[in-house]
Amino acid sequence: MITNSVNRYQDLRIVFMGTPDFAVAALDALVKAGCKIVGVITAPDKPAGRGLKLQQSAVKKYAVENCLHILQPDKLKNPEFITKLKLLKADLQVVVAFRMLPEVVWSMAPMGSVNLHGSLLPQYRGSAPINWAVINGEKKTGVTTFKLTQEIDTGDILLQESFSILENDNAGDVHHKMKEIGSQLLTKTIKGLADGSIKETPQFSSLNFNPSTLKHAPKIFTETCKIDWNKSVDMVYDLIRGLAPYPAAYTLLNDKKLKIFVVKKITIAPTVQPGDFETDNKTFLQFACINGYIAILELQLEGKTKMNIQDFLRGWRF
Repeated sequence: MITNSVNRYQDLRIVFMGTPDFAVAALDALVKAGCKIVGVITAPDKPAGRGLKLQQSAVKKYAVENCLHILQPDKLKNPEFITKLKLLKADLQVVVAFRMLPEVVWSMAPMGSVNLHGSLLPQYRGSAPINWAVINGEKKTGVTTFKLTQEIDTGDILLQESFSILENDNAGDVHHKMKEIGSQLLTKTIKGLADGSIKETPQFSSLNFNPSTLKHAPKIFTETCKIDWNKSVDMVYDLIRGLAPYPAAYTLLNDKKLKIFVVKKITIAPTVQPGDFETDNKTFLQFACINGYIAILELQLEGKTKMNIQDFLRGWRF
């Protein structure tokens, strides 16, 4: 049975769609599992840096290194792209950290399209599930594989795996864990689809699930990142963790944007107003919240490089 199962999933013709580093881990896991990747769809090269040289996506770089067939459409409804995609004759499409697909694309393969999402669906649907789980102080998150449908992140669940978010984990730490766990779950999903051992489950199949408890994961904007010091120490701490290392929470210091990456909580009653700071000009800088302080350990002032607090204080005059 195991041998037959392995032969079946390795015979599947798979088109992979993805762009950033998060997707590379998933693609690499499929390649190492012996999956037949007949095409890789990724974003077009974009100018970046001071010289505005064209930069390849992380997925394209991997595909080039591994001699995989690449398509880079500007528009997913472009007739020329649709024709090329059909010619790949995929049995299954796999989507990881990619654009929203039109129906003509996600419904093309006979076995449909599988998406890997960075949350335990139906919780945290949207483009920033890792950030929002940490911002909201969750102790647990996970990854989900599901079948794509027209509405974003609403398709039937295939497999899920959860893991803990530790007290000091930031979004980058969770991203790293999720990348590895998700890539293995995706491989397991494809094997299960090939041998028919996976049963699709509607997201609201539980009779006890209350839709009003849903938490969402919308795109992160600049205003999302501004710290409100009138909140509790825990809420500010979680916001900073949830936006580190990118795009980073920030406050203003002498009208300059101060990005904050690493902090610690001090749960003593503040002696100054929320948003005011205290410092000895040598070793510490702490901002007051409503019930304590946030002590900054690593930061970046507008126009400067990232540095630890001692280096910053050596060169800054309040």
